[in-house]
Amino acid sequence: MNEPLRSAADTVLGRLVGDDTGTARLREDQWRAIEALVSRRRRALVVQRTGWGKSAVYFVATALLREQGSGPTVIVSPLLALMRNQIEAARRAGIRAHTINSANTEEWDEVQAEVAAGDVDVLLVSPERLNNPDFRDGVLPKLAATTGLLVVDEAHCISDWGHDFRPDYRRLRTMLAELPPGTPVLATTATANARVTADIAEQLGTVAPDGERPDVEGALVLRGPLDRESLALSVLRLPDAAHRLAWLAEHLGALPGSGIIYTLTVAAAEEVAAFLRRRGYSVASYSGKTEDADRRAAEADLLANRVKALVATSALGMGFDKPDLGFVVHVGSPSSPIAYYQQVGRAGRGVEHAEVLLLPGREDEAIWRYFASLAFPAEDQVRRTLSVLAESERPMSLPALEARVELRRSRLETMLKVLDVDGAVRRVRGGWTATGRPWNYDAERYAWVARQREAEQQSMREYATSTVCRMEYLRLQLDDEQAAPCGRCDNCSGSRFPADVSGDALDAARSALGRAGIEVEPRRMWPTGMPAVGVDLKGRIPPGEQALTGRALGRLSDIGWGNRLRPLFADGAPDGDVPREVADAVVQVLADWAKGPGGWAGADPGAPPRPAGVVTIASHTRPRLIESLGEHIAEVGRIPVLGRVGYADGAGPERAARSNSAQRLRALHDVFTVPAELAHSLTTAGGPVLLVDDVVSTGWTLAVAARLLLCSGAEGVLPMVLAVES
Repeated sequence: MNEPLRSAADTVLGRLVGDDTGTARLREDQWRAIEALVSRRRRALVVQRTGWGKSAVYFVATALLREQGSGPTVIVSPLLALMRNQIEAARRAGIRAHTINSANTEEWDEVQAEVAAGDVDVLLVSPERLNNPDFRDGVLPKLAATTGLLVVDEAHCISDWGHDFRPDYRRLRTMLAELPPGTPVLATTATANARVTADIAEQLGTVAPDGERPDVEGALVLRGPLDRESLALSVLRLPDAAHRLAWLAEHLGALPGSGIIYTLTVAAAEEVAAFLRRRGYSVASYSGKTEDADRRAAEADLLANRVKALVATSALGMGFDKPDLGFVVHVGSPSSPIAYYQQVGRAGRGVEHAEVLLLPGREDEAIWRYFASLAFPAEDQVRRTLSVLAESERPMSLPALEARVELRRSRLETMLKVLDVDGAVRRVRGGWTATGRPWNYDAERYAWVARQREAEQQSMREYATSTVCRMEYLRLQLDDEQAAPCGRCDNCSGSRFPADVSGDALDAARSALGRAGIEVEPRRMWPTGMPAVGVDLKGRIPPGEQALTGRALGRLSDIGWGNRLRPLFADGAPDGDVPREVADAVVQVLADWAKGPGGWAGADPGAPPRPAGVVTIASHTRPRLIESLGEHIAEVGRIPVLGRVGYADGAGPERAARSNSAQRLRALHDVFTVPAELAHSLTTAGGPVLLVDDVVSTGWTLAVAARLLLCSGAEGVLPMVLAVES
């Protein structure tokens, strides 16, 4: 053993953890990794449980390498919250750390200048920076040439087989190959099974440009047991969403310390947080839609225990380090036991006991199916995208490309990133171009990944119903050969949580979930690139051709009305009259709308007058549902049904089945027509009309139909729909 180096490493560890007694000692595998990186300049993969101290490895190694004159450490880290935690930890150890990510663009030039001057010990980079043209071409080569240590944090993201594969991470393969010989590399993760571990280890030994392997010894793999001795796992199966909310309202205060309540969707996070606040709890919602400043405030409040919980989506999954986090509750089951292990690993890192509780819901599998639908696109869609890029004389932006292909923008962007790493396309200033290189659609690999996801979902179903040790079950899912019964979970030691809730809490929860009505904002801008596909619409939609702000009963993704509405729109669901409960709720939404801000029965100046009639929209899938809803509204509101926006001759359902805004509008712009009888009724109605439809997906059906009605003489259009898809 290199005793002087070990002594220096332990001294840095003491600074890092705030121990000035000189007794801080690295774990044996921590030291093995550090010694391999610093003394032998090797590549290493550390697979260890959350809270084990993986960050200590790269911070201690950084301090030692910098003392030897090495360049700065570059850490590729996936989430901003994690970066903020790591920067603070580095400062405690006397390590100067900075970050370049999407939230601090105004600081990039200053940070890069400090890196060049040698004033930065650690540079944390978000993975999406690796695919930014200016960063990739101007900054990344310099970093690769001067890096003293490259760290790939949450390294399972680099693997196609990982539960949280991210295409931006695949750019690391190029950077790994371009590092100068002898540059140490460290990859860390807590959630890698045997296959993912092998894949990452293989990638760490990437062949260099000259054909030589940069590490002739291969990657050092240090894999430890994944038991979390502080965590007590439980599952509580409750009858419905109202019972789950009521249970939280009555038992959240008894959970130790402060913690995280995970939900599967943004809508559910906002719904749960709002209910708990009304019941007197200090909580904050946290999701991918939360503004960065609000995220920072929420993180600070949780760190300081000013809130009982953050109600969060997976946006917080890998991005938060609070050693004394006392509990993690899931309102809804994640689709993967590996992802679940990672999320619950936020708790109990610095305390002896933390509670982990899963509250599965009947909506979980519908949400799993939705996210599964966002997998890598079919080959014909990929080929179409490549063809469009190849035919273009200049780079195409995402909005311009979206108008030519049948993919939503987020899915299109993810696909392009994968194609970029595969060499088929390239991101440049101004957009994307085709490289002309041959590219094969790896159908076998994509099918295998889909089967893997299905197997993970089945494993999660089994976890929720299993009678075996829950920690042992999760460890086996991660191929932990040392897995054994934990003695702490509800299956090992008995249930710790009662399932009963009081009538008062249940009534409050039912009232909250039964509260119907959300706003439906109208489309105000035409999608980019429509003239290029033969549709002469661009820019802002004139105010006189826009619908007014409408209403929907609820979102399909929430746990209140979403659970009641989803069966109406499920594949194979029969068409029929709108259920009485749903119809009555719509009437209540209309009544609240009329009396609320901007409603026709309120006192707001400029509010629209009372609707003078009802207009429905033709449907190939649910015509009776829509017609019966319109009839019910007309009967209760004592206004006439003026008619229906119908299909033009030759229009069929396949023409409107497009996925993104541009393609949806392209398909819809000439699909509908206003019959002459309806046009006459509009001009004599004496007020705006309620436009009734079943579900809002992109919003373009309402936009096109409203424009037709307004151009046909309607004084105004107020959309009223059953559900918003997202």
